[in-house]
Amino acid sequence: MQEEDFAYLYALEESFWWFAGMREITAAVLDPVLPRSQDRLILDAGCGTGGMLSWLAARYAGGRGQVVGIDVVSGALGYCGERGHTHLAQASVTHLPFADATFDLVTSFDVLVQLPGEGADKQAIREMYRVLRPGGIAFVRAAAYEWMRSGHDEALGTQRRYSLKVLNERMESAGFNVRRTTYANTLLLPAAALRRLVLKRVGLADSGSDVKPLPPKLQWLNRVLTGALVREARMLKNPQAQLPAGLSAICIAQKPRG
Repeated sequence: MQEEDFAYLYALEESFWWFAGMREITAAVLDPVLPRSQDRLILDAGCGTGGMLSWLAARYAGGRGQVVGIDVVSGALGYCGERGHTHLAQASVTHLPFADATFDLVTSFDVLVQLPGEGADKQAIREMYRVLRPGGIAFVRAAAYEWMRSGHDEALGTQRRYSLKVLNERMESAGFNVRRTTYANTLLLPAAALRRLVLKRVGLADSGSDVKPLPPKLQWLNRVLTGALVREARMLKNPQAQLPAGLSAICIAQKPRG
């Protein structure tokens, strides 16, 4: 990611449709396994500019819990500091600077896809497993489908995309018991796929990150796109619901207690 991408991320994380809608989806699938009355020590592994740190603290840390953020980019951590976060460390998710069995919840929001090197994602998942307490929960979200690769991926340095099957296998191979999997951003998949595949077919490439302010005349789209994700979140509040396809793959897994 470029410095401009972090600046956009910091500016847009509160209200941009992608972030607002995906927070609703995250809550829909995490709430059933994380009673909000409990105090928790939480790690956001790859926290970026810190928007999810604030959200996780408010929703899942409890009155005496704490949220810790790590990121490999010092500039991203600087934005976290501007949000008022102080429990931060500059480190890679492949080598977490914490003792075994430290955290109750570890989250990874679109981080595995960016890790360079063969097997880096597997190492990161093993590290999540290591630092979780027995019974602890891991929430992992990743971009779906290699055939959806685009200029957005090039801009962000995306190394890989996942099918739900592969993500599930990665988590189980590390020792996790998978509690729930689903795709998300399903309703917008056809439009996104059409746009990206048509551009490739005619020899054009969309360039740059998709995370940037909408043009003034298209600001109304922010409400419409957010609404699509909120609708999915309502569907996913049913613990048995699983969306069959989507732009994101989500896995909730638990470290065995015994």
